[in-house]
Amino acid sequence: MAEHIARTEQQLGAIIRRQRRSAGLSQSALGELVHLRQATISRLEKGEPAIQLKTLMEILAALQLELVVRPRSTSDQIINLF
Repeated sequence: MAEHIARTEQQLGAIIRRQRRSAGLSQSALGELVHLRQATISRLEKGEPAIQLKTLMEILAALQLELVVRPRSTSDQIINLF
């Protein structure tokens, strides 16, 4: 999987949604893997606030993802990618 940058809750939710779908999992199936309700998975994918960090980390692990923290890219660095 390629690296994706998430700067907002909505962007992180979209990344999780894409990875879940790529893994062939429904929201319910992912919820079963991490012992959460489907509604919790839905809220996370929508970027709604108030998801516990523990919950986020469990979902990332279930989708074979990890969180990497690094300095934020500047707009000049992003432009230079193209």
